Amino acid sequence: MDENTRYQVLRNDEEQYSLWPADIEVPAGWLPVGKEGTEAECTDYVDEVWTDMRPRSLRERMADSEA
Repeated sequence: MDENTRYQVLRNDEEQYSLWPADIEVPAGWLPVGKEGTEAECTDYVDEVWTDMRPRSLRERMADSEA
């Protein structure tokens, strides 16, 4: 990753996040979340919003087993 590259933040169905170069087509299974910027800006955003690293399906199974 280089400091001149613009990135966008992507999220998949499991609510996992990734940085992706803004000028490259988004890969299948991922959707842009609307955040674009430098690597540092995008990383800061992901750090802020991705507080539970477990995949969504695991969180749901664990919540169901606690009920």
